[in-house]
Amino acid sequence: MTIEHLQKTPTGIAGFDEITNGGLPKGRPTLIAGNPGCGKTLLALEFLIRGALQYGEHGLFVAFEETADDLAKNVASLGYDLKDLIRRKKIAVEYIRVERSEIAETGEYDLEGLFIRIDYAAKRVNAKRVAMDTLEALFSGLPNHAVLRAELRRLFRWLKDKKFTTLITGERGEGESITRQGLEEYVSDCVILLDHRVTEDIATRRLRVVKYRGSTHGTNEYPFLIGNDGISVLPITTMSLDHKTSTERVSSGVPRLDDMMGGKGFFRGSSILISGTSGTGKSTLGAIYAAACAARGERCLYLAFEESPDQIMRNMKGIGLDLRLAVAKGLIRFVASRPSLCGLESHLAEIHKHMDDFMPQNIVVDPITNFLGVGSVSEVKAMLSRLVDGMKARQITTVFTSLTAGAAREDSMVGVSSLMDTWLQLRDIELSGERNRLIYVLKSRGMNHSNQVREFLITSRGIRLVDVYLGNGQVFTGSARASQEEREHLERQLLTDESDRKRRDAARRKTVVEAQIAALRATLASEDEELTTSAAAAHMAVRLAGKAQLKLDNLRDAPTNASNGTK
Repeated sequence: MTIEHLQKTPTGIAGFDEITNGGLPKGRPTLIAGNPGCGKTLLALEFLIRGALQYGEHGLFVAFEETADDLAKNVASLGYDLKDLIRRKKIAVEYIRVERSEIAETGEYDLEGLFIRIDYAAKRVNAKRVAMDTLEALFSGLPNHAVLRAELRRLFRWLKDKKFTTLITGERGEGESITRQGLEEYVSDCVILLDHRVTEDIATRRLRVVKYRGSTHGTNEYPFLIGNDGISVLPITTMSLDHKTSTERVSSGVPRLDDMMGGKGFFRGSSILISGTSGTGKSTLGAIYAAACAARGERCLYLAFEESPDQIMRNMKGIGLDLRLAVAKGLIRFVASRPSLCGLESHLAEIHKHMDDFMPQNIVVDPITNFLGVGSVSEVKAMLSRLVDGMKARQITTVFTSLTAGAAREDSMVGVSSLMDTWLQLRDIELSGERNRLIYVLKSRGMNHSNQVREFLITSRGIRLVDVYLGNGQVFTGSARASQEEREHLERQLLTDESDRKRRDAARRKTVVEAQIAALRATLASEDEELTTSAAAAHMAVRLAGKAQLKLDNLRDAPTNASNGTK
C-alpha cells in the first residue's frame, strides 16, 4: 500500500520552509494572523515574489486596503521590484475597494462577484499562488455574522477547489481567538500566528505554526526578522545534529598553547570558548587567532560587541599585531555594534548575513556575555545554540570570549560551555604584591590535552607561555617565580662551587700521592740497580777465583810431570 504524502509549496523564505518541513500545503488555504505591524502583508508579498523568481510560479495579490503602487513602494525596501514583476506578468495585483458607507445589504449577500474577479485575474497571469490581504476589510461592512461565517466557509472552499496555494491574512482576535471572526482558523489547513512584542525596550517579532493538517511541523515560537533581504525565520539552520566534522587542525596563533593541545591546535570547524575575568587577555587571544587565520590566508570575521575596530587594532599594535594590513587585504572583517542595538534574533540574522556575504572560514565573537543586557540567560543560550549550530554546519572555526564573575569561577556566565568543543580558562592570581595570568585547558573534545596550569605573559611581541614554577610545595609566578629561581640558582651555584673545590683538593692529593709513588719507584729502581751491580761483581769474583784455583792446580802438577819425563 502506497501512502500519499501531503504536497507542499516552498515559500523560499529563509528558515520558514525548515520549520514547516517543506513550505505551505499545496493547493490549500493558509491563514496568517497577527496584530498590526507584525509583518503579515510583507510575508504574503514575499511568498508571491519568491514563488515567481525562484520557482517559476506566478502569483495574484488581492488587496482590500492598499493599491499596487503602495505595495510596490513597501516591498522596494526589501530589494524587490514589484512593478517590474507586474509588467512581466509574473504577478498581478487586484485592488478591491471596500467602503462600509457604500455597502447596503439587500437581499442575500454572497461573494460571487469576488470569486469572478479573482478567477479572472488569476487566469490573466496563470497564477498558482494567491494572497489575500485582509479579510477584515472585506467583511467590515457586513453586520450579519451568520451570513459572514457562511461566506467565509464558501470562500475557503472555493479557493481549495481552484487548487490555489493561498495565503490569507487576518487581524488577531481577542482572548484565545486567533482571528476576530474566530472561524478562519478552523477552515484553514494551516494557521500561522505572528506576534510583535516589546520586552525591556527590545522589540521582537515571533512566528508560531498553530496547526498544519497532514504534516509535522515545528511547534515552538520562532523569532523572525524583516531586513533588507526580506523575511528570515530563525532558526535559519537545520534543527538536527548532523554536522560534519574534520580532523584537520588549525593553530591558535600561540605555539606553546598549541603544544598544550597535542602540538596541533584546534580542530577545524570546532567551537572554542575563552573565559576569564576582566583583564586576563581574552580579547588578546581572540585577536591573535584572527591574525593567525590571516597569516594562513584564511578569512576571519571579527564580531566585536565591546570595542570599536580602531580601538582593537590600536590595542593589538601594542603587542606587535598589525591587523590593519589583514583588513586591507580583505582577510579580516570587523563588525562592531552594541548588543542593545537590536534584539538577539536580529543579531543572529545579521551574523548569518555577514557569513553569507564574507564567507569566512573563521569567526571571533568578543564577548558573548554582553548579550545578557539584551535577554535572559536562557534566551542568550538559545540564540548562541543556533549560532553554534549554524557555524558548525558551515565548518567555521569559531572563538567565543566570555567574561566570568570570579577569579576561580569555571563558568561561562551564559551557560554555553557544554556546546563548546574546547574551553580555555584564564585566571589571574595575586602573589607577592602582584597579579599574574594563568591559562589551562578545561576541556578539549577528541584530543589529548595538557592538564597543566601555565603562566603566560602579554609582551610587546605577543603572548608567551612560561612554565608555572613549583617550589617548597607552592606555585610561584611573576617576580616571586624570578626570586625563587634566583635563590635556587644561588643554591645550585654554591653546590657547584663546593663540588669544584672538592675536585680541586682531590686533584692536588692525587698529584702528591702520584709524586710519592714516583719517588718510591725511583728508590726501588735504584736499589734494584745496586743489587744487580753487586750480583754481577760477585759473579765476576767467583769466576776469577775459579781461574786462580785452576792455575794453582796446574802449578802443583808441574814437578811430577817433569820427573816422569826424565825417566
